[in-house]
Amino acid sequence: MLPTLLLASALAGPVDDGPRTYDVVVYGGTSAGIAAAVQADRMGKSVVVVSPDVHLGGLSSGGLGWTDSGRKETIGGLSREFYHRVWQHYQNDDAWRWQSRDAYGNRGQGTPAIDGSQRTMWIFEPHVAEQVFEDLVAEHDIPVVRDAWLDREDGVAKEGDRIAAITTLDGRTFAGTQFIDASYEGDLMAAAGVSTTVGRESNSKYGETLNGVQARRAVSHQFDFPVDPYVVPGDPSSGLLPRIHPGGPGEEGEGDDRLQAYCFRMCLTDHPDNRVPFEKPEGYDPAEYELLGRYLRGGWKGVFNKFDPIPNRKTDTNNHGAFSTDNIGRNYDYPEASYDRRREIIAEHEQYQKGLMYFLANDPGVPEDIRSKAAGYGLSRDEFTDNGHWPHQIYVREARRLVSDFVMTERHLRGLEPTPDPVGMGSYNMDSHNVQRYVDENGHARNEGDIQISPGGPYPISYRALVPRREECTNLVVPVCLSSSHIAYGSIRMEPVFMILGQSAATAACLAIDHDTPVQAIPADAFRDRLLADGQVIDLPDSTAHRPSVTLQSSDLPGVVVDDADADLTGPWSTGAALHPFVDLGYRHDGDSAKGSKHATFRTPLGPGRYEVRISYVPSSNRASNVPVTIRHAGGAAELTLDQRRPPADPPFHPLGTFDFDAEAAVEIRTEATDGHVILDAVQFLPK
Repeated sequence: MLPTLLLASALAGPVDDGPRTYDVVVYGGTSAGIAAAVQADRMGKSVVVVSPDVHLGGLSSGGLGWTDSGRKETIGGLSREFYHRVWQHYQNDDAWRWQSRDAYGNRGQGTPAIDGSQRTMWIFEPHVAEQVFEDLVAEHDIPVVRDAWLDREDGVAKEGDRIAAITTLDGRTFAGTQFIDASYEGDLMAAAGVSTTVGRESNSKYGETLNGVQARRAVSHQFDFPVDPYVVPGDPSSGLLPRIHPGGPGEEGEGDDRLQAYCFRMCLTDHPDNRVPFEKPEGYDPAEYELLGRYLRGGWKGVFNKFDPIPNRKTDTNNHGAFSTDNIGRNYDYPEASYDRRREIIAEHEQYQKGLMYFLANDPGVPEDIRSKAAGYGLSRDEFTDNGHWPHQIYVREARRLVSDFVMTERHLRGLEPTPDPVGMGSYNMDSHNVQRYVDENGHARNEGDIQISPGGPYPISYRALVPRREECTNLVVPVCLSSSHIAYGSIRMEPVFMILGQSAATAACLAIDHDTPVQAIPADAFRDRLLADGQVIDLPDSTAHRPSVTLQSSDLPGVVVDDADADLTGPWSTGAALHPFVDLGYRHDGDSAKGSKHATFRTPLGPGRYEVRISYVPSSNRASNVPVTIRHAGGAAELTLDQRRPPADPPFHPLGTFDFDAEAAVEIRTEATDGHVILDAVQFLPK
């Protein structure tokens, strides 16, 4: 985040008066930046952290205490050491000031919060994380120059294809042999003139399925029922409510310059002795939240679903639902904006989110049960004490991304293409938050862009994605804004992964010094050996065993295949990928709820002729045994009942019969009176 200059100057402390030439210069005090600096020091190199921010750790100390990671076995090296140090802190009884250890329990995201067998803790308070980063810096005697903003116009001096030095806005210059851009925005790499991109690529660019505009798949954090978007309900001429943009979402799968939404990860508490009540922010306008008010009055009850519990009766409060802490559509120009413009964007996000909490806790139009519960929360008095208890880091989910000779894509994450030269692993969902809010063809508010699809298991991340093209720069490594497509970055962009890649980036920079070579040409064997010696995890022997089958691609199957992603859906369907095999990225299910209100139609044009109709599903004992299916063909409609508890005859496909079709086929799946989960995966039409 960009703190106010007054606050930053007050907290920065004395300026380092040591030498201004270093082996490694790290730009950015993020978690990746600190991991990189510590690794460089451990490899015997002089290193400095040039940090625009005063506080170290980025989002890891800025409110994201409910660790997003995926499988914890992929986390090694300094990243795991960080979570071990958090565990050590919470072994002390005096760490539990507002809540006992027993009262907190052992709740976690996928794994226990406190893993005694591994001596790690994955969920923590912001100030605890910040202290861990400060301790690491102090123990290694690493100079950190705070409140040091890169001069993005004239502050990068290059000699040929190498960076010689960087200069900050206040005139301080830092020369180095190797440079690491660990910022969330990629300011150093952009100022160094390497190729970058912002926004979403089209699916066609890299042969992906989840990139670009994603209106059809945007089913999570979506309006669960129709909500009127107009100032005067039902009257388009009255204009749109705030925070809805005019026009449609764009063409499905096509690229654009839009970004997934940002927010602050608030640390809230309901402990009366540590709670700071939500205040009305300056410029507060309840009309900004009228769309949410209508949604709440319509019956939505999910406000508190992501008030995730962290120790001492606090929360890591994240976005949840169609209208929440994500400030959709207000960040598009952030990555390449001036510092002043970024401050404006951050201030608007802060005002929006503070206004949101005040609205929930005080507005008479909010249902009383929600209003009273929201009023019981407030900011944590003992967090972010120098910033009015507000997080010092906005959640920059995505900004610039490097464009190198190698780009990590959805295909690499899913194992459809090999990933060379691995230096770390990821495993979290391909996760893009919503990008825009618009009015759909039915005249209702709708969000677009949310994707939460599992890659199928852990996957390696290539070193080639961390270095620019050789002709552009030979002494820069980029562990945060690495070379990745938008949707692949949605999985890679997790704080534990950033620390992993920060350590690997520094290892590469140090080896480039030792071997007097460009970062693109360091010895692969020496690199791998050092990573493994330092505890990095670059492969898991059983990782492929946890992947769903990736051989069933609709484009590779015979006949005409319509995936669930292309079906016309009525009602909220959940996505799944726990059982396999399945077609493409996963399947949907009705959650065994709201029977009769959900149905799906798989439509496709067909050349006139006779076709066998086959349907795919993943069987299980909790499936419905009586799924109604209607096949509309040239001769009328065939009504069938499908038992999804029984294995398909030709897994994952089960034949439904052979029919004549004219120009279009339609297969309808309904949920009324079904006795279990109804599964949607794919429908196949085989010419006979």
